[in-house]
Amino acid sequence: MMLPFVHMKQVRMTTLTHRARRTEIGKNTEKKVESEEDTSQDKSPETEDTGDSKDIRLTLMEEVLLLGLKDKEGYTSFWNDCISSGLRGGILIELAMRGRIYLEPLTMRKKRLLDRKVLLRSDSPTGDVLLDETLKHIKATEPTETVQTWIELLTGETWNPFKLQYQLRNVRERIAKNLVEKGILTTEKQNFLLFDMTTHPVTNTTEKQRLLKKLQDSVLERWVNDPQRMDKRTLALLVLAHSSDVLENVFSSLTDDKYDMAMNRAKDLVELDPEVEGTKHSATEMIWAVLAAFNKS
Repeated sequence: MMLPFVHMKQVRMTTLTHRARRTEIGKNTEKKVESEEDTSQDKSPETEDTGDSKDIRLTLMEEVLLLGLKDKEGYTSFWNDCISSGLRGGILIELAMRGRIYLEPLTMRKKRLLDRKVLLRSDSPTGDVLLDETLKHIKATEPTETVQTWIELLTGETWNPFKLQYQLRNVRERIAKNLVEKGILTTEKQNFLLFDMTTHPVTNTTEKQRLLKKLQDSVLERWVNDPQRMDKRTLALLVLAHSSDVLENVFSSLTDDKYDMAMNRAKDLVELDPEVEGTKHSATEMIWAVLAAFNKS
């Protein structure tokens, strides 16, 4: 049975504006690590995240969902209308980081990230069902599609009935089951008056706290003020947490002063121009392309 994630159409409101009393500070530039197009074939996914060598290896999608889940209740906010597309963006970034896909090369006619198509680099299985399902869709699609189009297709946001086959179904429930298998979540049934729902409360709070601390430290104690010097999985997760409207969950436990600093630095990060950052040396283009897609939506 699917998790009780209800999509309610509301004005999209990012976590960066949840606290009106928070003040803004000046722009900070940052930097990321190597481009998936040049280095992902040389580096295995196990060695890319230099800032995280824990035994439990989570995908970006699993981390985003874990950030969005209420620990005891075991479901995401009913009001979150962004996490579904955010998870699809995470799938594309994860595939790029594993060397399976990349953006077509920049040309005079296709300079913008959102104009360039997603191309297949390798169709070898990743071992993750959602990633491999997406990989098959990308391989079978002609003509090729852009990042923004793929996010829409994988989410099912298309008026073309022939494109509905690309929709990934029960994504949150399938990701949650992966987290159950990894010992981070458990499965329960809850009664909500008119119906029973499957929920997935957090059981391994240590792993979630480690994830929260990693993101908090990335914009506080370990802030480098340059995206190209950041660990690229951490950079990707910050972008996805913002796009999925769960960034508030990451910083909510901080003191007011640290919260202000963390949110303003995250704001500076996601408000950088993806077109500029994506063309810098060793830029991870897929991260910036996903951010550009969400900025446009």
